[in-house]
Amino acid sequence: MQTNGAEKVIEGAVGDSVMQTAVRNGVSGIVGQCGGVLSCASCHVFLAADELCNFEDAVEDEEDMLECTATDRQENSRLSCQLILADGIDVHVTLPDEQL
Repeated sequence: MQTNGAEKVIEGAVGDSVMQTAVRNGVSGIVGQCGGVLSCASCHVFLAADELCNFEDAVEDEEDMLECTATDRQENSRLSCQLILADGIDVHVTLPDEQL
């Protein structure tokens, strides 16, 4: 969901990250400056709380980067470069008010 409340539905490929899919489809607010190598936090999203169980817990490097986000971290904060799409799993994220 965009910061203005608009929802954008995008089909993604299994094995791609949410960040790759968003950038490829021109989603404003997910920048992915580092290309998904955990060296920036420009792909910060809020993952739907009921979908947290569909993904591995954040690794230490992701946890560290989440402390550097432009918008305050929440319990459901994730870096979208670390959310890998899987078959049969829908992913719903909300973009932070400010990304950079």
